[in-house]
Amino acid sequence: MKSLLFGATGMVGQGVLRECLLGPDVEVVLTIGRTATGAHHPKLREIVRQDLESYADITTELAGFDACFFCLGISSAGMTEKDYERITYGFTMAAADILCRLNPQMTFVYVSGAGTDSSEHGRSMWARVKGRTENALLRLPFAGAYMFRPGIIQPLHGVRSKTMAYRVFYTLTSPVLPLLRLAFPNYVLTTQQIGLAMLAVARHGFPKRILESRDIRAAADG
Repeated sequence: MKSLLFGATGMVGQGVLRECLLGPDVEVVLTIGRTATGAHHPKLREIVRQDLESYADITTELAGFDACFFCLGISSAGMTEKDYERITYGFTMAAADILCRLNPQMTFVYVSGAGTDSSEHGRSMWARVKGRTENALLRLPFAGAYMFRPGIIQPLHGVRSKTMAYRVFYTLTSPVLPLLRLAFPNYVLTTQQIGLAMLAVARHGFPKRILESRDIRAAADG
């Protein structure tokens, strides 16, 4: 399997990259983002670019892939809906539109979030934008498109969030998160579980196209 990974330096993306590099059937992982991962591995290739709204100049490098794991995202805190939509919807669809033309056999997996609003008309700005993005992706002619909606995530294996507020949160809650995961396994996931679930869905599909936390856990468990 040849895989594309957007957002490999984010918390979820780091976990997905780790599992891709460990996956025996993953032949190549190409990461695309504004910063390098800092990782070194025979399977790993990286494209570092500032323009995430157009890929016309690298189409030949984006062809021939079986799966895309789109983990690129940003917190909506302090953002206007227009700016948040430009990144959340705009960046995602810029990549997805060209990938579905170059790789119609591809499985596209998008990291959304618990509480995403599929109606696109709810009160929560971020949930509306995420819902619009999910709906647009599901209309594209990929061989398979799956929306992941994790809730609380426990970082493992040295994974760290790039967002300071999240790093503080995870530092403060690190003694509690493992206990919460034991008590509520369908609501608290690890970065490892999300990575394993993405690979499983890319390999075998899944009965649902929108996966909530309990579905992600089921996919990770095989």
